[in-house]
Amino acid sequence: MTFLELQIKGFGKFHDRSISFTDGINVIYGRNEAGKSTIHTFIRCMLFGLKPQRGKAARKDLYSQYEPWENSGTYEGALRLKQDEHVYRIERTFRKDKKELHIIDETLGRELDAPEAFLSNLLGGLTETAYNNTISIGQLKSATDGGMVSELKNYIANMNTSGSMALNITKASAFLKAQRKEMESQLVPEAARSYTTLLGEIKAVEKDIASPEYENRLPAFTKLRLDTREELEKKQAEKEDMIQKAARGRQLLEENQFQDLASIERYERQTEDIFRDYQDVKAATKKRSRRVMTAVFFLLTILFATAAVGLAVMGNSIAILQNVVLASVIAMAAGAGIAAVFCCGAAVALMIRSRRLGRELLLSSQALQETFHRHIGDADLSEQTLEAFRARMAEFKRLVTATEQSETAVTTLTGEIAELNARQNDCSDAIEKQQKLQWELEKKLELLGNYKNQLETLKNTLAENQRISQELAAIDLAQETMNDLSMSIRDSFGLYLNKTASELVAGITGGIYSSMSIDENLNVFMNTPTKLVPIEQVSSGTMDQIYLALRLAAARLIQGDKEDMPLIFDDSFVLYDDERLKSALKWLSGSYSGQMIIFTCHQREAQMLTANQIGYNMIRI
Repeated sequence: MTFLELQIKGFGKFHDRSISFTDGINVIYGRNEAGKSTIHTFIRCMLFGLKPQRGKAARKDLYSQYEPWENSGTYEGALRLKQDEHVYRIERTFRKDKKELHIIDETLGRELDAPEAFLSNLLGGLTETAYNNTISIGQLKSATDGGMVSELKNYIANMNTSGSMALNITKASAFLKAQRKEMESQLVPEAARSYTTLLGEIKAVEKDIASPEYENRLPAFTKLRLDTREELEKKQAEKEDMIQKAARGRQLLEENQFQDLASIERYERQTEDIFRDYQDVKAATKKRSRRVMTAVFFLLTILFATAAVGLAVMGNSIAILQNVVLASVIAMAAGAGIAAVFCCGAAVALMIRSRRLGRELLLSSQALQETFHRHIGDADLSEQTLEAFRARMAEFKRLVTATEQSETAVTTLTGEIAELNARQNDCSDAIEKQQKLQWELEKKLELLGNYKNQLETLKNTLAENQRISQELAAIDLAQETMNDLSMSIRDSFGLYLNKTASELVAGITGGIYSSMSIDENLNVFMNTPTKLVPIEQVSSGTMDQIYLALRLAAARLIQGDKEDMPLIFDDSFVLYDDERLKSALKWLSGSYSGQMIIFTCHQREAQMLTANQIGYNMIRI
């Protein structure tokens, strides 16, 4: 496998940075804080992913440490590599909310299905732990020789007891004890009791919320109030219209001095009576006029005759008085005079009666003319005019009926409006009550939400308790297993380790030490032609060479003879002097056919490669 290119879109201090590699040796040079560790970690994360820790550990985990300094949304990148004549591009997004892995076969131009399985197969089953302890090669960290001896022995012991190089036996026991103590302190024993109590509270609130009282009828009451308001406005408009109609009708009736149907009928009846009286008086007046004139002429005739007789009698009164005959004549004359006088009186009386009928006729006609003119605009005293008057009165009767109907409608509408107002007020009260209930419901729902959040937290706490309990059991088991296995070396692994490490240490040390051996007590001896040298007597540089040999031996054990994975050296040669560095680089370039990536803060490696005419690719950051 050969790494071709790193494409860092966002990782730590790097943003939109591309780094290309070649076959053979690649030297990545940079001063301290230049970002070598960031690139080294990026390669590992591209191969094995980056999983954020939980709880307190998340504050200082790799995820937090290497979050992009700029634009955290671009926490991603790609690694292009070549394997079996195919070029693959591994693309990863590291964000918590969007963790993605894509692998594209650039040679075939397609994206691969099941990228996790493919990548595991591509790495030959290499785990991240094995990667960190084999092909990713650092240096011994202890500053003193005694500390380096202890660290080297622990590394050897772990290779032999676990085969994974993941543990440091000396430190692991203390670490496990500290971990157990810390985990025990994280247990929340009252979580189960609180969880049960909270479940009861949630059930009580849910039962309360399910009550019919909290059924949301606010939309129904709001619609009812709106409909009632619209109907009320319609009724009020209708009432105003009826009031205006009634007022106009009542005004017209009052202008004609009518109050109700009876007054109109009475007025009509009186007018008809006057009209009939007028006709009767008019007919009587004509008939009496003829009679009076005849009587007057008759009475005048009698009067003149009587007067003539009287004058004749009076002319001869003296002669006649002298005899009885004269007396009789005088008596007759006197009777005729009286009759004349009576006739005159009767004539006068007839004339007075005729004059009175004339006045009545005049008054009746004036009244009728005024009535007809006022109501129909025609003063003609005829039957046709009376019919027109009757038609006019019929209109007034209909007006009275319409006005009374309007007034009745006003009364009815007033009642209906009162009922609608009451209904509207009831709706408003119901809405106010519903709003209060909905507010109470919201508070209960908010409380329920808080309870459920607390319950979820408690679930996480219980899960964490369970996880911690499992971790505690695992720690106990690991402690027991480690104590059981750390006392002996597996023969098969020990033989392989002695053989392979001896071959490698001879090449790394330039033949100064031809082999090494590890006894059952994990004591390491360097073989020389004359004696076995305990590692306690060798220099720090030699111990670092032994450490490199052991890691390369472990890498061969994992990879077999293919030497497929690139070797990554992270300041692995800091303790080497120039001669050791020259020997190591020369031996590595000749013995390892795969790709190598050397991270260094010095330029010695490049200078030494150049001096020995060993080809390499220089990358400065």
